[in-house]
Amino acid sequence: MQNPEIIVGLDIGTTKIAVIVGKVNQFGKVEVLGMGKAESLGVSRGAVANIDKTVEAIKFAVDQAEKTSGYKITDVCVGIAGQHIKSLQHRGVIPRESQDEVITKEDVNRLKSDMFKLSLPPGDQIIHVLPQEYIVDNEPNIKDPIGMFGFRLEANFHIITGQISAVQNIYRCVQRAGLNVVDIILEPLASSESVLTEDEKEAGVALIDIGGGTTDIAIFHDNIIRHTAVIPLGGNVITEDVKDAFGLMRKHAEQLKVKYGNTYPNSVSDNEYIKIAGLPGRSPKEISSKNLANIIHARVEEIMEYAYSQIRVSGFEKKMAAGIVITGGGSMMQGMKPMIESLTGMEVRLGYPTAHLNKAPINVKHIAVTSNATGVGLIIRGYKEIMNVRSRENGEEAPVLENASEVEVLTENIQPKVIQDNTTHLSDGANETNMVAENNADNQLKMRSKIVKWWEKALDKATTWIANGADNDNEFK
Repeated sequence: MQNPEIIVGLDIGTTKIAVIVGKVNQFGKVEVLGMGKAESLGVSRGAVANIDKTVEAIKFAVDQAEKTSGYKITDVCVGIAGQHIKSLQHRGVIPRESQDEVITKEDVNRLKSDMFKLSLPPGDQIIHVLPQEYIVDNEPNIKDPIGMFGFRLEANFHIITGQISAVQNIYRCVQRAGLNVVDIILEPLASSESVLTEDEKEAGVALIDIGGGTTDIAIFHDNIIRHTAVIPLGGNVITEDVKDAFGLMRKHAEQLKVKYGNTYPNSVSDNEYIKIAGLPGRSPKEISSKNLANIIHARVEEIMEYAYSQIRVSGFEKKMAAGIVITGGGSMMQGMKPMIESLTGMEVRLGYPTAHLNKAPINVKHIAVTSNATGVGLIIRGYKEIMNVRSRENGEEAPVLENASEVEVLTENIQPKVIQDNTTHLSDGANETNMVAENNADNQLKMRSKIVKWWEKALDKATTWIANGADNDNEFK
């Protein structure tokens, strides 16, 4: 990259294409400088289905990101997902000529490079080779063998593969948009960088990223990636269920899901109804909130059962002291946390891509919502990969990115513009805000403004009272 400190993450998702611009400051933390979004019309279940539509969406999102950040974007770190993604475990070994010489970084890199020579099924290629643990002369559970002595160096690797055609389509789309691909990164790995803490990775945790077209899973233990999986079900199938059940247009079903959807029917009253405007010339519809919750619950339960089966398959179900962290746009529906806890019996928390969310000004909180976890993670992961490459070229140690999960949001130049407003009224009394969180944020901002004005008036009166030398409290009151 022309400026390695400026990193751009490109998240090509099923429902949206997001571009997030960030940099690493002098304290080793990532600062989000700007972003852009566009509706994703050429992607299906995480894979590119229409190159032309995807290229146009990328160009639109990049243009928005350039305007908000003030940087010309040329290089991007791209996320990849989809049902074509697979993972496997493999052990590699290399002999060493002399036991009197310590194991070097070149030995470790040679062992890792050998994994790219594995024989794979036709049409597949290796995306990531992730070392899990090393073995030196049959001594296991070594995290860093550099500096040790030994004749034989082995390692267990977690290898992630994908279809060559799917990877090439991503390259074509990005290049036709006038950009250069710095690296392709598995999306659950990127999301884990932005929402998981080092303590959680060490204790054992499962990250479940519920996107529009897929649900991505990454399992960590002892700070090592243990298992990854991609489930070809996401928020879009929930929308389709709502659309088919109530005979709605898709955009109305999506708004109904986002505004009023609840995955935990026990928390919904039987007497609650939602009034939806009908088609032109037709009467409005009334939908039971309980029925809506039951429909959403059934599909989310299916997705979570698939995710939980991957946790069991990994063999680390009993070793995840940190439980489950959910993120992605689908995780923002009401009732997700208690619903998943009741299904799995594990502790669940909602993962945001910044530890400073509560400190961010209200007008840019949309940058730090869970649906941007992958984009922020791509910046963090991309920075690490770029620094590793540069250190190998210069023969230096790669810098350590401290507290990578703590991402700061710079707000001075961020003024995102509305890309497309398809909001329609779901009922006569429905407002045009897309999320309940935004309503709460606006109310807090108004209340804060009233309090500030009250104190300003009080201070003015106190100053006047003191200046005039008033001798009774009534004048001040």
